[in-house]
Amino acid sequence: MRWSQAFIPTLREVPAEAEVPSHQLLLRAGYVRQVAAGVYAYLYLAQKSFLKIAQIIREEMNRIGGQEFYLPALNPAELWRESGRYDLFGETMFKFKDRTQHDMCLGVTHEEEMTNIARGELRSYKQLPQIWYQIQEKFRDEPRPKAGLLRLRQFIMKDSYSFDLDDAGLDVSYRKHYDAYCRIFERCGLKYVVVEAYSGAMGGSVSHEFMVPTKAGEDSIAVCECGYAANLEKAEARATPIEDLPGAASPEPFATPGIKTIDALVKFTGESPARLMKTLVYVVESQPVVLLLRGDHTLSETKLATALGTAVFRPATPEEALALHGANVGSLGPVGLRGARILADRALEGRQNLITGANRDDMHLRNVTPGRDFTAAYRDLRVVSTGDLCLRCGKPLQVKVCVELGHVFKLGRRYSEAMHARVLDASGKEVPLVMGSYGIGLERILSAAAEQNHDEDGMFLPRSIAPFEVILTAANMDDQAVLAAAEKLYTEMCAKSIDVLFDDRLERPGVKFKDADLIGVPFRVTVGTRKLERGQAEIFERSTKQIADVKLDAVVPSLRERHLR
Repeated sequence: MRWSQAFIPTLREVPAEAEVPSHQLLLRAGYVRQVAAGVYAYLYLAQKSFLKIAQIIREEMNRIGGQEFYLPALNPAELWRESGRYDLFGETMFKFKDRTQHDMCLGVTHEEEMTNIARGELRSYKQLPQIWYQIQEKFRDEPRPKAGLLRLRQFIMKDSYSFDLDDAGLDVSYRKHYDAYCRIFERCGLKYVVVEAYSGAMGGSVSHEFMVPTKAGEDSIAVCECGYAANLEKAEARATPIEDLPGAASPEPFATPGIKTIDALVKFTGESPARLMKTLVYVVESQPVVLLLRGDHTLSETKLATALGTAVFRPATPEEALALHGANVGSLGPVGLRGARILADRALEGRQNLITGANRDDMHLRNVTPGRDFTAAYRDLRVVSTGDLCLRCGKPLQVKVCVELGHVFKLGRRYSEAMHARVLDASGKEVPLVMGSYGIGLERILSAAAEQNHDEDGMFLPRSIAPFEVILTAANMDDQAVLAAAEKLYTEMCAKSIDVLFDDRLERPGVKFKDADLIGVPFRVTVGTRKLERGQAEIFERSTKQIADVKLDAVVPSLRERHLR
C-alpha cells in the first residue's frame, strides 16, 4: 500500500478525551475515531491489525478442532429467560421490542444461542466432543465506558463453546483451550499472566483469566513468586498477623461521640485499624445478614456471593440497620445481636480484645473476643491486599493492576440443564451436555499491545499484529534516484509477500519519520540521498531504535532472514 493512497489521519497532539496511553496512541495514529461513548469506528490501520489478530485466533482454534460459526447478535428474549440471565444482566443488556412487540435483546455473549443449536442437533454421545466458535460483535450497555477500547459498548469477541458427555471430557476441552490461548497471546507478542478467576454471571465451577499487567487496567490480581496468581475477586491469602492485647477482660463500653467511621475511630482511640472490627449489614432475600471484617479490610461482594450461594443481595438501608441493631450506622456491632445471621471474615478467627460498635449510638465496646462474646460462621469475605501471605508458600503477595484479555470457564451443566440440552450416553440414558465457554477480546489484545509497546514517540507493535511489517520511506521525493530505488525496493518487497507501507508522500523527511514512529510498524527502511550514494539503505528497528546500513540488493533478504522470521 502506498501512503499517498491510504487514509491514515495521524494527530500531533494528544486528544483531550484520551485517558490512557493505548487510547491516546490509537487516536493519534489514526487507528480509531469515536462515534459515541464506548462506540468506535475502526479505520484502515486498526482493521488490518484486527484481521491479523483474528487470523491468529482462527489458526489456533482450528488447530484444536474448532469449527467456526457466525450467530446473530440479535436475540429473542425467550432464550435468555430460559437460562435465567435475562434479568441477571439487568441494564447491562440492550433490550427492546420489535415491531410486533416481541422482547428482543443484543447478545452480551452467546451461551444461550449455542446451547439452543446443540439441543436441536446433538442426539448421541457419538457426536461428541464438539468445539464451536465464532468471531462476532457483542453489545453491553456499560454504565461508564472508558479507556478507549478497553471498556466498550460494542466490541469484537472470539467466543467458543465445548460440548462433552462428561466432566472428564470437559477437562480435555478446557485444557485444549487453555493451551490454545497461551499460544494465541504468545503469537500476538504479549506478556501475560494466567490467574484463577471468579465465574460471575457466566456460572460454572472453574475459570481462568489471561491478564496483561498495565496501569491502564481495571482489574487487579494477586501474585506470588511461587507461581500463585488469582483475580482479586477470587484470591485468597492469610492476613498479615496482628498481635492482640493480652488478658480476658469482659467487653467494656466507652463513649465515642460523633464517631461514624473506622478512620475516625482510629484517630479517636489511637489504635491500629487491624484491632478494630467493622460491621456491615446486608439484606439477602429479604433477610438481614451481618458481616464482620477487620477494620483495615474491604468486603468482596463476589466472595460474599460465593459464601451466601446467591448473588441476590444488597446493603441494608440506614433504617433497616437501625431496626436490627437499635443503633445508627457507625455504632453497630455483633455483641448481643439477635435476629440475624452473622458471617465473619476468617481474618477475625482466633482474635481477641477487639473494638467494635456497642449497638448504642455514640458508643463502642473494647475487649470484644469472637467466639466468646458472639457466635459467627467464618468465611473468606475480604479483598486480598499487598503484603498478605500466600497460602501456598507463606511469602507476601503483590497486587497488580491488569487488563483482561481472555477468560475460560468450565460451565458444566448450568445451561444444558436449564435449557434441556441432552444426549443419549452409551447405555442409552439421556444425560445433559457438559459445556465450557471461552472468550477473547480482540480490542483488548490491540490495546494491551499498545500499552506494553510504546514510548514518547508512539507505538512499536509486535510484528504479528502490526498493520504493516515495514514502512518504506523515500526520504527525498525530489531526488529521482532515491525515488527509483525506493520504487524498486517496494516492488521487491511486494513480490516476497512482505506487508509493506510505502511512504511516497510529498512531505518533509521529519514529518515522515514522526508518522512512522507513531503508527506502530516494527521496521522502517529509509532510502535517502547520502546513503544511496554508497549503494545503501537504512533498516531501523522501532522497538530498539537500532540502525543497520544495508546494501540495496540485500535489504529484502535481510528483512526476511533476520527481522521478519
